[in-house]
Parts: sequence; structure tokens; C-alpha cells
Amino acid sequence: MEMIAASQALGALGHTTRLMIYRLLVQAGPNGMLAGDIGADLVIPGGTLTFHLKELVRTGLISAEAKGRTMRYRADYEVMSGLLNYLTENCCAATAARQQLNSVRQPAAAATPETECSNE
Repeated sequence: MEMIAASQALGALGHTTRLMIYRLLVQAGPNGMLAGDIGADLVIPGGTLTFHLKELVRTGLISAEAKGRTMRYRADYEVMSGLLNYLTENCCAATAARQQLNSVRQPAAAATPETECSNE
């Protein structure tokens, strides 16, 4: 996932109503939910729900499929995984690099006061 797509997805999830909708759809599993059921479960009026669902679809976090006169919405688990991977891809990389650098140094040099970090 690219930074712009991640930023848009996080922005969409930064709204309480959209986060509630998204979490409900993630919990619903691969079958998703009909729009009316989402609105009923979360007590969201139809126009408000449509507005928020369109934003989640726009960012790719959920997909929509027409079912007769209503829509079925599903969380896109690949996009969710991509967002989580983007957020954690360099997790602890600085710590690992420091540990590797320290292991290359001679033990006596690493223990000198000049190389120790102090917050005092």
C-alpha cells in the first residue's frame, strides 16, 4: 500500500461513525451485511449511512454489491491487511539496526560512558 492510500484509509477510519461501520463489517465476515441491517444495528439514518458507506467504498476499505433494491457491503480484508502491513513494515527497524551496530562494536568500546545513552 502506498502512503497516499494509507492516509486516505486512515482518514476515513478517523470518523467515529465510519469506524463503527467498518468494525461491524469486519465482524460480519465475508458475507458482509445489507445496508438496511447496518443502519438498524448501528441506529444510523439512511442518508447519513449512505454518505459514510460511500467514503469507505471510495478508500477501498469496503466493497459494495447491488442486491435487488439494496446494497450488500463487505470489508475488504486484503486492503485491511495491506494497511496493517504498511503501518508495521518497519516496526522496530531502528532498534534492530542499533542492536546490529552494537554487536559489531567491541564490547569494551560499547560500555564506555561516551557511547551510553543517558536521560539524566
